[in-house]
Amino acid sequence: MKALIQRVKHAEVSVEGKTVAEIGPGMVILLGIGHGDDEQRAAFLTEKIANLRVFEDSGGKMNLSLRDTGGGAIVVSQFTLYGDARKGRRPSFTDAALPDVARPLVDRFAQLLREQGVPTQQGEFGAHMLVEIHNDGPVTIWLEK
Repeated sequence: MKALIQRVKHAEVSVEGKTVAEIGPGMVILLGIGHGDDEQRAAFLTEKIANLRVFEDSGGKMNLSLRDTGGGAIVVSQFTLYGDARKGRRPSFTDAALPDVARPLVDRFAQLLREQGVPTQQGEFGAHMLVEIHNDGPVTIWLEK
């Protein structure tokens, strides 16, 4: 399981011109599900993300988490995080889980994040999404389990 998280001031996800998710300050989580990923890995990553101290305190030091700030999250399924471009010019996505495995785990990941106390919205699985990210900092962190 791979997660690319971005601290944002604002983010919005739209599908066919319709907004499906929108947050103010918080995180956008681009989530890739691979073969062998399971709820245990999702639980590890959601706990890590909810408590990751990447928001600034009153002294300007990154010392606060999503839970501390009450910020929101948008989870966007992104199988392309498993793209392997070591050979040739077209990435291979064979390490990404198939949709029938990935979809329920992405949904469970979002639910586990909610259970961590983080208001969480989701993109639309399998859809062509436009993701508008106002990266704050910028702060972008790669997590993998």
